[in-house]
Amino acid sequence: MDIETLKARGAMGQVLADAAIPELPNHYRGKVRDNYDLPDGRRIIVASDRLSAFDRILAAIPYKGQVLTQTARFWFEATADICPNHVRDYPDPNVVIGQRLDILPVEIVVRDYLAGSTGTSVLTLYKAGKREIYGVTLPDGLRANEKLPETIITPTSKAFDGAHDEPLTPAEIVDGGLLTSAQWETLSRYALALFARGRELAARRGLILVDTKYEFGTDAEGRIVLADEIHTPDSSRYWRADSYPARFAAGTAPESFDKDFVRNWVAARCDPYKDPIPDIPEDLVLETAAVYIGAFEAITGRKFEFPPQGEAPLARIRQNLASCFPAAQRSPA
Repeated sequence: MDIETLKARGAMGQVLADAAIPELPNHYRGKVRDNYDLPDGRRIIVASDRLSAFDRILAAIPYKGQVLTQTARFWFEATADICPNHVRDYPDPNVVIGQRLDILPVEIVVRDYLAGSTGTSVLTLYKAGKREIYGVTLPDGLRANEKLPETIITPTSKAFDGAHDEPLTPAEIVDGGLLTSAQWETLSRYALALFARGRELAARRGLILVDTKYEFGTDAEGRIVLADEIHTPDSSRYWRADSYPARFAAGTAPESFDKDFVRNWVAARCDPYKDPIPDIPEDLVLETAAVYIGAFEAITGRKFEFPPQGEAPLARIRQNLASCFPAAQRSPA
């Protein structure tokens, strides 16, 4: 996929920057998703094309919401035998209707490699001299991007209202009352099994699933259910398997789906936490869109299906969700 093809398709005219639908109840606007809670216990999740970084919305990337929704769909269907998930229906390429859950206060990240750049990543902590990390002891002498001796779970507190995630150990999770011992056992068993399936299927596509984030909740019966998204380009790190050995030996960064063009461009031109965001060039936005589409095709092995040209995405989504509107607000047949 190249940006000239995207221009020819009128990609910039098919951006879903906002997914506010007044006919739907209980609207909650997240950074990239618009959510609606229906009276019958279902939740409508509309993935917009908003790109979030630095606690701000930087741009809207054409087709990003569809890529994330359809990549997650591929993985939800490929892992449905491992654990229950929240999915009820896909009425639109950008929309999943799920079961409303009580989200558990622990975020799970499963890791196979010493990688990452955030303050809670194993590489950052390892470079700072820590060897006891998330309740796991790592040996000395590991190099950046090296495969870990075993797959590990690195749980963090799930931050709300602008707070920061904090690393946790299993003992802290249970002793602190965040989860019961049985819940932690189920959560960790599901997470490791999901990651193993992801690693296996990614390898068939010539990819390494490096690490990934999972979010779980409980339903009305107390069952633990997989929520949010799974193994998408935004929730997971993938590397190209064929080039990894040579790059690791040379000490260079593994080849990945580099989607951070916009983020890096903005950070090079201003303090993105304080300054106004400069106008972002169209070609940069389209280059990012092309990477997202390429990631979908590489991860799933499926051809990306573009929506019809000239169709406004919000109008399409409203039409596809009309059956969810309260009866008084539905158009007559």
